Amino acid sequence: MQRRVALGHRIAGLRAQAGLSQEELAHLAGMERRSIQRYENAVRDPQYSDLLLIAHALRVHVTDLLHG
Repeated sequence: MQRRVALGHRIAGLRAQAGLSQEELAHLAGMERRSIQRYENAVRDPQYSDLLLIAHALRVHVTDLLHG
């Protein structure tokens, strides 16, 4: 659970640094906004493919999401 919370904080932090809303990040990643919301709030663990989409949308390497 702690890892899920840490991942959610990293996604939210990188999204905020990029100046994106959850809706904008979701659009760029080709996902639903509620998926981004669930990941940021540690409700769900993202699949690896979702992490890749999020990282690409944020213009970071996927390891930046995993090991912030």
